[in-house]
Amino acid sequence: MHSSPAFIPPDISVPIEFQIAFAILAAIELVLFLAAAAHAVMWRREPRAAADPHEACDPAARAALVGDLDPLAKLTDRISAEPLVDGNRIEPLWDGEEAFPAMLGAIAEAKQTVALCSYIFDCDATGLAFADALAAAASRGVKVKLLVDALGAGGIFSKLGRTLRRRRLKAASFDPLGFAPSRLVHFNLRNHRKILVVDGRVAFSGGINISARHLMADLKHPGRCRDVHFRMRGPVVAQAMRAFADDWHFAAEETLSGEAWFPALGHEGPTLARGIPSGPDQDLERIYWAITGAVTAARKSIHFVTPYFIPEQGLRHAIIAAALQGVDVRLFLPLETDNRVVAWATRAFLWEFLQAGVRVVYTPPPFDHSKIVLVDGRWALFGSANLDPRSLRLNFEYNVEAYDRNLCAALAAKYEALAEKGRKVTLADVDGRSMAVRIRDGVAKLFSPYL
Repeated sequence: MHSSPAFIPPDISVPIEFQIAFAILAAIELVLFLAAAAHAVMWRREPRAAADPHEACDPAARAALVGDLDPLAKLTDRISAEPLVDGNRIEPLWDGEEAFPAMLGAIAEAKQTVALCSYIFDCDATGLAFADALAAAASRGVKVKLLVDALGAGGIFSKLGRTLRRRRLKAASFDPLGFAPSRLVHFNLRNHRKILVVDGRVAFSGGINISARHLMADLKHPGRCRDVHFRMRGPVVAQAMRAFADDWHFAAEETLSGEAWFPALGHEGPTLARGIPSGPDQDLERIYWAITGAVTAARKSIHFVTPYFIPEQGLRHAIIAAALQGVDVRLFLPLETDNRVVAWATRAFLWEFLQAGVRVVYTPPPFDHSKIVLVDGRWALFGSANLDPRSLRLNFEYNVEAYDRNLCAALAAKYEALAEKGRKVTLADVDGRSMAVRIRDGVAKLFSPYL
């Protein structure tokens, strides 16, 4: 009796080149994961001890402004450290042409205090104008506090540091860079906030850094981009000041308190608003939950304006569900980009949204750096956070939610006008990508948690 031959499995071995590639990818992912998760065990700033001195708004006024978005308001009540406050006036300032003169004018009129936080502070003509304005304020006896992110501004010992020292301006560097293990483990956690508060009475926040790249008239600037900042007056200004004070205490080990920084604030306008600071030192990803809550609360329309769109699975599913339920969901993305890998990863996701009925538009050049969410023509969210994991999970960000129909209408009109000049994206466009492009986009998508 002949013995049957031993079973020989088919050759399904992976080529050595692929094994090496996968090993490298796994190693990179492990390093990035450890850096991203470092805050969970090593980074914890002291929680805010002081309560908001301004009482939350009258329930009747709140009900009138919030309307059927009350579930969203209740959600942000639970996740935010700040209450909704009424009596605010919020104005959009388009690009550097409107934002910079308003900000520099406020600094020039400062009587007691100036607090400025910026992720990027370039030493171009715009940066020098701000440095001169801050130095002039300090020479008048104004208390000036400048906070820059160590990575975004290149560090205090960079050209910026020399510029500030020549003007005898002191600045704090958020999470300084270095090769010590304690520095390296926090390298991925950056302060992306943009906040200016003058005399505790007027605040500016949004997506604009201190850089000439935000000047639309500078056609030769290689990084020219469209953006929007917001000027705020009223009780919400104290919330922006508290967010800055928390960061300043962490970076400079100095507590900012007293009437010079936190004056009594009266009603300035009709807007109900709340500041939403978010960062890796918090147990809840506040801005992520605010956006997800807004999507699930929407009944009529959702507008997203973002330079980088890589939503995590929960938010992705919420957006798709809203579109399938008949909500008019529109996504405005920049046709030009300053990060090709992010754009590739975004294209790998788009088919899901287009298939569900989301309308996607590429806005015309230049690169659009704005970050706005609009819901039902009643609720607006603006600030520093992009719709990607880095902003929603790793960075320190500052956004503001506002219940204001006029503000929402103005923002929606701006981007609807841009959409008319832009390019609509169809499912056929996405399906028509070549195999090479699909593979490229898919590989970029693998890295989306860290982009």
